[in-house]
Amino acid sequence: MFSKILEIVDAGKSFLVTSHVRLDGDAIGSELALCLLLRAIGKEATVYNQDPTPESYLFLPGAGDLIFHRLDADAYYDAVFALDCSELERIGDESVRIGGISPIINIDHHISNRTFGDYYAVDPGASSTGELLFRMAEEAGWELSPEIATNLYTAILTDTGSFRYSNTGAGTFSVAGALVERGADPAWIAEQIYDSVPAQKVKLLHRALGTIGFASGGRICSVLVSRRMMEEVQARPEHAENFAEFIRSISGVEVSIFFTEISDRQYKVSFRSKGSFDVEEIAGRFGGGGHRNAAACRLPGAYEEVRHAVMAAVQAKMK
Repeated sequence: MFSKILEIVDAGKSFLVTSHVRLDGDAIGSELALCLLLRAIGKEATVYNQDPTPESYLFLPGAGDLIFHRLDADAYYDAVFALDCSELERIGDESVRIGGISPIINIDHHISNRTFGDYYAVDPGASSTGELLFRMAEEAGWELSPEIATNLYTAILTDTGSFRYSNTGAGTFSVAGALVERGADPAWIAEQIYDSVPAQKVKLLHRALGTIGFASGGRICSVLVSRRMMEEVQARPEHAENFAEFIRSISGVEVSIFFTEISDRQYKVSFRSKGSFDVEEIAGRFGGGGHRNAAACRLPGAYEEVRHAVMAAVQAKMK
């Protein structure tokens, strides 16, 4: 899977590493790990992200000095790695410019990935992009420092919901164990991510729960975070991370739907499900994608219109 990609790495000198907007643990952990891996073998590597690093991931090795939010107009790259992106446009405002760099190497695990780019390693059976990068490093014979192991472990931990989601398999635990052997500290990493919650997140959750609604006899649960709520508690989009997982945890709920107002008449819709209910199919109908139990899309319109369309699609599939 990685042979051609490793040939490009071997031949090149300078690489750009990037991922999607609204960063999560898999995106940031994978970016930082790859950047550190490339630098460890004597290459030049830079991480570009449109959005700032969420506060909960600033502890990651390299988060403070390897990530940039502006592209150097004069910089030259032998290749660009697009990580954890189902489509090039998800990189954000610089996607067109980055799309002009050749070759583009697409490494991802989303079933909705359009296999864009010149070369790609896409495996929907992998738990995370972090797991794929571990496999690539193993195939290349690259050594993993404790810092690299910490980033990859974080990528896997967060994208499996602390090893609770259906994308967790025996191979996932094997990789996680190997990363612990190489220096990742599970207790410390979990504490940084899950036990250091900012007050704004709690306040935002308090307001969001005021919008909670149930349908189909409690099998569907929805919640909204509006821009006004975020302004009232001085929260950022990152503070709403995991709200969809939180309401999915309610007893009897099979599908959770989390609506986030991202701009005027624009909403991000995050789906989470239990068991065999495929929310990736629902998100796909609205131009989004993801995984069977975790997916998302973006929809224009007034909130009630968006909510009605989404709820109707989920209820129809549930029937």
